[in-house]
Amino acid sequence: MSAIETVVIRHPKERLSKCSLVPLHGRPDITFHKATTGFRFDAGGYTLLTPSAPVLTSGDAGRPLLLLDGTWRYAADLEACLTGEPVRRSLPADLVTAYPRKSKLFQDPEGGLASVEALYAARRILGDDDPTLLEAYRWKDEFLRNFERP
Repeated sequence: MSAIETVVIRHPKERLSKCSLVPLHGRPDITFHKATTGFRFDAGGYTLLTPSAPVLTSGDAGRPLLLLDGTWRYAADLEACLTGEPVRRSLPADLVTAYPRKSKLFQDPEGGLASVEALYAARRILGDDDPTLLEAYRWKDEFLRNFERP
């Protein structure tokens, strides 16, 4: 299968120094947008990864993938930039992040993944198992071990 077209919309306050997707800039299969003031994106026809939605399955293949990249507290701001009606899907609840979260101000929701982990997991579920997505990810080996566990 060829690479799944992926669009990433990043919150303007997302710190690039901590962003797990930065090493993927320049890939032809991934388009990055910054959600600056007034930014709008037509999400119709895309699969949007979001918590509390039906779980993503191989049956969802055939649509481009849309990821919103920012801390959890900015998720609503990013969703407000979307027009159209995406197909909302979540990742399986048993996926475990390898990213060491240490927020001193906010509590992260259970089951959250680093953006690159979510991207890899979603594309693998959709039939595009591309380990190069994780090449520069510091916690790649631990995440893949977690991913492989039953």
